Amino acid sequence: MEAKTVSQSKVEIAQVMMPEHANPAGNVHGGNLLKLVDQAGAIVAARHTHTNVVTASVDRFDFISPAYIGNLVFIKASMNYVSKTSMEIGVRVEAECLKTGTHTHIGSAYLTFVALGKGDKPTEVPGLISETVREKRRFEEAKKRREIRLQHAKPHRHRQQASIIRPEKLK
Repeated sequence: MEAKTVSQSKVEIAQVMMPEHANPAGNVHGGNLLKLVDQAGAIVAARHTHTNVVTASVDRFDFISPAYIGNLVFIKASMNYVSKTSMEIGVRVEAECLKTGTHTHIGSAYLTFVALGKGDKPTEVPGLISETVREKRRFEEAKKRREIRLQHAKPHRHRQQASIIRPEKLK
């Protein structure tokens, strides 16, 4: 399995916020933004691994500024760190007012994804090549965050269900 660079999997999604994305006051619902954050993270993870990926965790997301109907929202996501079967992706959300051209930082988060292989079991992922000073710094910071996540997760380990009965099998 060949290691990949950060640039090989990064993604930027842009979407204009419409009335269905917002409340009556014109503020975009946070859930709509979080959905885009998760989608961008999943794209990065899937591009890096070429496997099915699932969200394992989302670190804290603080809404620094609102986004409004008519704003162009950018979701910028890139790989920070990989371990054996999991990956941390950093995501930054920005909004651009198309009338004024003003850019606003909406918020940022770190998402952890796990690559799945046969039988939906975690599978090994390619290594990560950090090319720039910034990418190397982000890798080391993510490594420390992973250690903290693992310390907090130990008492709450997810237990694999023995079997999942899908609705179509109940007929």
